Amino acid sequence: MKKLIIVSLFFLMGLSSTISAQEVTSSVNHGNTLNIGSGVGGYGGYYGYVSHAMPVLSLNYENSIAKNFTLAPFISFYTYSNSKNWGVACDQEYYPFKNYSYHETVIPVGVKGKFYFNTLLNTGSRWDLYVAGSVGIAIVNAKWESGYMGPRNYFHSTNPLFLDAHIGTEYHVSPKFGAFLDISTGVATFGLAFGK
Repeated sequence: MKKLIIVSLFFLMGLSSTISAQEVTSSVNHGNTLNIGSGVGGYGGYYGYVSHAMPVLSLNYENSIAKNFTLAPFISFYTYSNSKNWGVACDQEYYPFKNYSYHETVIPVGVKGKFYFNTLLNTGSRWDLYVAGSVGIAIVNAKWESGYMGPRNYFHSTNPLFLDAHIGTEYHVSPKFGAFLDISTGVATFGLAFGK
């Protein structure tokens, strides 16, 4: 994942420097933007204990705090199933070893702070390049197959409080519409941005 982030950052910097001459006449406002995305996660952050990739949906609304800085309350959603082999060795008649299914729905909520490098890198108004950090909690709803009497927190090896680091870019098709790519320690997300 670290190699992917580093390669993506250099690719995005190179791409933005080659097209910085293509300007949009109006100035891009980083605030008042609704971002809707879907992606793949499962190996880090609040997705860490899943240990496999899965689809993730996300939604956030950016508010301008300073010239190159925004804060965005967000909500994400993912769900997955797994199983655990469980039984009681000394009581195989009533509790035989078998695979019990487990289903979990997780809703991470929090706030994401973004710092934009547009002015520093002179990317022009069509492209945004940023680094970000997010903090929040993951709300978890877990259900086990009936008959399972083992430990209920078997798959919960992370704290519901999380921190996540991001790098990303957005291409503005128009001043009020764009597409973005956000790569973080938890999930890689592609989506659409709608500005006012």
